[in-house]
Amino acid sequence: MKDVISMWKYTKMVVLVAVTAAVYAGTAIPFKGIQIVPGFAELRPAGAIPVVFGLLFGPAGAWGSCIGNVIADFFGTLGIGSLPGAVGNFFFGFVGYKVWGNMGWLSSKADLNIRTKRQVFEYILVAVLSSVTVAFIIAWGLELLKLLPFASIGAVIMTNNLLFSIAIGPFLLLLLYPRAVKWGLYWREIIDNEMVSRAIMPRVGALCIWVGALGGLIMGFLLSTGLYHGQLFHFAKGTTGSGVVLGVLPFLLLFFLGCLLS
Repeated sequence: MKDVISMWKYTKMVVLVAVTAAVYAGTAIPFKGIQIVPGFAELRPAGAIPVVFGLLFGPAGAWGSCIGNVIADFFGTLGIGSLPGAVGNFFFGFVGYKVWGNMGWLSSKADLNIRTKRQVFEYILVAVLSSVTVAFIIAWGLELLKLLPFASIGAVIMTNNLLFSIAIGPFLLLLLYPRAVKWGLYWREIIDNEMVSRAIMPRVGALCIWVGALGGLIMGFLLSTGLYHGQLFHFAKGTTGSGVVLGVLPFLLLFFLGCLLS
């Protein structure tokens, strides 16, 4: 994860942080009035931005997503819940560029110019992982702060972001990637190649990210809904507070380990 710090010495990357933040906030703010979970979640066509801009701009896309989400929160949803929102949105833009090309046989072994079925498939995987990541981190944080149950907010965030990142994202990437390369804005062409290749174990890191994010979301749902000890046609009473926080924590730590290895 050294690239998320070292990127600040590159002027182009700093500019791309500002561009991502502006586009993300500018796309999110008009929909703040269409609340799904009042005060916490709204209709989110902007959900495609962190995935696409993270793939294009790397760590600049991650920082821009974090900052852009905070800016958007000033227009109706700013509060203590904005803290997990900022962290979740940082990793919303972060995981895509870390796992692209590092998922073994699931990866297309090609660039971001998604014109083949393999490239489209890899993009969909990235969109799923990114949406799961932002959902389980924010849901865990809101549960920790005792603001909302994990299952209710986690399901909304994941579905909302996944829908738009798959519906809009491929067209954005197809449009923007050739231009980013042509204008020298693709992150791999800006950051020193030595820094790009400094990942410790990228494939192991990608696997840990997947298991941590997906496992964390599933565990959070199981604990929060009581499904893990329910019966057929009957949901048991779910767990809240420390039970969910502690149950999801090992997966959160595994996720962060994967980020460090990538």
